[in-house]
Amino acid sequence: MAIFVKFQTPKEVQDLAYDLVEKARDTGKISKGANEATKQVERGQAKIVIMAEDVTPEEILAHMPVLCEEKNIPYAYVPSKDELGNAAGLHVPTTAVAITNTGKDKNTLETLVKKTAELKQQ
Repeated sequence: MAIFVKFQTPKEVQDLAYDLVEKARDTGKISKGANEATKQVERGQAKIVIMAEDVTPEEILAHMPVLCEEKNIPYAYVPSKDELGNAAGLHVPTTAVAITNTGKDKNTLETLVKKTAELKQQ
């Protein structure tokens, strides 16, 4: 497990995260990449941050969980930066995605936030 991964994410939560990124990409607003996601978290504009676990070097995202907790922004993990890039509409992998506007799908965000909060407490 990578140094920045604070909890294990079950498959159903991972699928929910990919789904939320795809829907937000189509009807809302997302920021792609570690730098852009960090900016959105620092500004307090991110609703949730989705991070890939297979990032090399791990230090790229080592600050992100701490920063998210400091700003009270929920975060989740997915196993693949390739799949995260695809979900974000990119043809290249991406390390992180910050969702700033979910668009039409608020329910998936609420469900994902609730499930990740439960995982962090375990």
